[in-house]
Amino acid sequence: MTPKPSICDLTAANLARAIAKGDLSSCEAVEAHLGRIEEHDPQLAAFVTVDAEGARRAAQICDAAPALIGPLHGVPVAIKDLTDTAGLATTYGSVLFRDHVPAEDDLVVARLRRAGAIILGKTNTPEFGFGAVCTNKLCGPTRNPFDPALTSGGSSGGSAVAVAAGMVPLAHGTDFGGSVRTPASFCDVASIRPTPGRIPSPGRPLGWDMLASHGFLARGVDDLELALSVCAGPDACDPLSAGVVSDDRPLAGRPRIAVTPDFGVAPVAPDVRARFGEACKALARVVDVAEASPDCGGAIETFRTLRAAHIASSYGELLRTRRAELTPTVIWNIEAGANLSADDYLHAERRRTAIYRSFRALFGRADFLVAPAASVFPWPNEISDVMSIDGMQLETPIDYLAVTFIVSLVGFPVLTLPARRNVNELPFGIQIIAPPGSESRLFAFGRMIENELGFSHRRPPL
Repeated sequence: MTPKPSICDLTAANLARAIAKGDLSSCEAVEAHLGRIEEHDPQLAAFVTVDAEGARRAAQICDAAPALIGPLHGVPVAIKDLTDTAGLATTYGSVLFRDHVPAEDDLVVARLRRAGAIILGKTNTPEFGFGAVCTNKLCGPTRNPFDPALTSGGSSGGSAVAVAAGMVPLAHGTDFGGSVRTPASFCDVASIRPTPGRIPSPGRPLGWDMLASHGFLARGVDDLELALSVCAGPDACDPLSAGVVSDDRPLAGRPRIAVTPDFGVAPVAPDVRARFGEACKALARVVDVAEASPDCGGAIETFRTLRAAHIASSYGELLRTRRAELTPTVIWNIEAGANLSADDYLHAERRRTAIYRSFRALFGRADFLVAPAASVFPWPNEISDVMSIDGMQLETPIDYLAVTFIVSLVGFPVLTLPARRNVNELPFGIQIIAPPGSESRLFAFGRMIENELGFSHRRPPL
């Protein structure tokens, strides 16, 4: 028997419309979602911190305002606990920052607040975002709402579960090598990893670094587009943001898509390949499909090198001074970059450039590139790392992410959607990739296949 719909089943866009029309108050929306958190989070552990009183105060301000504050007026949202929130604990998933309360919001948080969004709390993440299972010494594991014995994915697992379970309609995430896309695939929600710089990060120490990006998770494309619309826009202190040029051309005719199960190099489980094949057959009903991939030779080694160098630079001092307090996963990640040379780094950048140009060439003959959003299905929470796929040993704990981190490497925007499946199958998602600046075309295409193919969120059996 299907449960009766509630406020918590509304999308962010529909909730915003209901509040704007006066059919629902901000306070009612907040209380309903706080109730859902109280009901389900003890089992799922999506939140590190819930700011019930702060959310109630913000809702009262929204309800007393003489006019709408912005497009997300009164809509509850959650923020991944890697991102600073003024006056609200931000732990980065680490006991080292258990009592850390930032004085200022990160820009993405400030823009959400200016749009009227109400922050209910901070969602769980592995320590500093490094880990295949969403757990740390403070909280977790964050459990998959479709099977609590299984992982929600790292590192935005808390946000994915909060959205899937109806604790919030919209959640913020961050994505370095697949950290919004993998949890979205595992938890049957949609996600967007926009063009790097589309959502500025003015506090980023390496201003031209485009491997990491803010993103969002939601239950549908409309909510992702709404969230991006209020958070996008240049900032003078983020050099990447000034270079993002929008490609707003509408979709014309029958879209052409290239499909690849693995970019020619990524390890992908046979059962994922089978599900991806089914998704491609469905897509062929509404688009022209051709198997094709950019030349991604050397992409795995290139990403390993660049990622390791960035992590060693950012966290090397912590390893030297606080090693005993760090998780083994974080220690491995930092040590991986300890002995890299300048030549290693520059060689990786040269290969990265060649891969980027190969992606560009492919988009001369295709509108979109589609690939699986994860190389494996969710595994038990007790297994900390994926070290083999279908009996094949992987060289490092991050290699299972190659199907997503290859896209991070070149900085193309990517939308993920749940793919249609039988009710008893585990969630599975696809990545839809487009050239930089093409988010509006991604959203238009995503809406089309949501509506025509049913590639959309299914409520978990909670």
